[in-house]
Amino acid sequence: MEAYLLVDFGSTYTKLTLVDIEKEEVAATARAFTTVETDVMEGFDKGLALLKEKLGQDFEVKRVSACSSAAGGLKMIALGLVPALTAEAAKRAALGAGAKVAGVYTHDLIKSEVEKILKESPDILLLAGGTDGGNKDTVIHNARLLTEMGIACPVVYAGNKSAIDDIEEIFKDKVEYYITENVMPRINELNVEPCRETIREIFMAKITHAKGMDRVHERLGTISMPTPAAVLKAAQVLSEGTKTEEGLGDLVLVDIGGATTDIHSIARGWPSNPAVSLKGLEEPFAKRTVEGDLGMRYSSRHVVEDNMEMFKEYLGDDWDYSVEEELEKRTQDPGYIADSAKEKNFDAAIAKVATRLSMIRHAGFVKEVYSPIGPMFQQTGKDLIEVPAMIGTGGVLIGSDDREDILREGFFNQEEPESLKPKGPDLYIDESYVFSAMGLLSMIDESMAVRMMKKDLKKLN
Repeated sequence: MEAYLLVDFGSTYTKLTLVDIEKEEVAATARAFTTVETDVMEGFDKGLALLKEKLGQDFEVKRVSACSSAAGGLKMIALGLVPALTAEAAKRAALGAGAKVAGVYTHDLIKSEVEKILKESPDILLLAGGTDGGNKDTVIHNARLLTEMGIACPVVYAGNKSAIDDIEEIFKDKVEYYITENVMPRINELNVEPCRETIREIFMAKITHAKGMDRVHERLGTISMPTPAAVLKAAQVLSEGTKTEEGLGDLVLVDIGGATTDIHSIARGWPSNPAVSLKGLEEPFAKRTVEGDLGMRYSSRHVVEDNMEMFKEYLGDDWDYSVEEELEKRTQDPGYIADSAKEKNFDAAIAKVATRLSMIRHAGFVKEVYSPIGPMFQQTGKDLIEVPAMIGTGGVLIGSDDREDILREGFFNQEEPESLKPKGPDLYIDESYVFSAMGLLSMIDESMAVRMMKKDLKKLN
């Protein structure tokens, strides 16, 4: 059998997916703990042994492709000029590239803010600000202060093009820097893809801090992209299709993980109601948001304690729990797997809170405003009301008996009428947990990736 081997070096598990090229199907999958503390290739070798054992036949690997978040992903600080404009544009570029945004700063930096940035030890700093031909004083001030205070990480400049000469003069021989196109060349106009691509290239070249990543390069070749970027790539190609394979159309992907809940929407998000007008920044067609306080393990305590009333409503009265004991169990052992109906019910309640809140934060909202001609409605963010498909992925959804109800918490409801969440999409589950693998496969053969995802997704409703 000729196969592609697709590898995801995750922060908890290393996941291997073997694709039968001729049959265009997943031949086998395996996972093992990511051995970040020693050598990540140990986890890979264990996973490969499991894969061979499961398959029970010889195979020839024609190509290996890998993504990674084993070093905790890309931690990025975004700097902009105005919070609602260039700072938000910079943040969206970072998230779309698979980064975790650890902080956003605006206007002229002060020394105490730079000290916080240095303490955060980001992998990359994204410096933006000013439309082309507009304000350049702020980005020049910020570049100079960052240099004077000894910023050590790579800096991506994606601001006013009129400041590029000054930025290069400031950074030259002092800071590792990259110049790319302005993330907002004109007011309310986004241009994030060149910046995203620059961030991905830096990741592939430099952000491989987990032990043994040098051996990954020796044995498997280059890490193609961060894992979140692979998932977004898979969602986008599944939505759009290719010249030879029809896609699903607009969709939302809900990815509930141990540390975060990531929402991806592939849709224009323009107002579905002609009486509503758009306000604020244009939304990217392929949008990703990351909620760092909404996860099943590392951040489960935040989910429960910050939303106790909602959580208890989902938990129900059928079981008797010590909530503190259950949370301790999950936060102390990120690899913990719920194996009883009682434990799964606790996990489902966490997942419902995470889905509901992350979808509220991701989707746009509409509000009534008053004008000289009377009341009007304005939309901020994406209108996802008419999105026809919602896909769930992540361990809790794949292993839960309650997965349809978990996903339904991301639907529009009358309790939050201003939130533009999907009203009644078809529901699907990524049962084989292969979205990151399909993002990698799409870099090899997009049409095959689309066909496989359409075939492997399980429709729920």
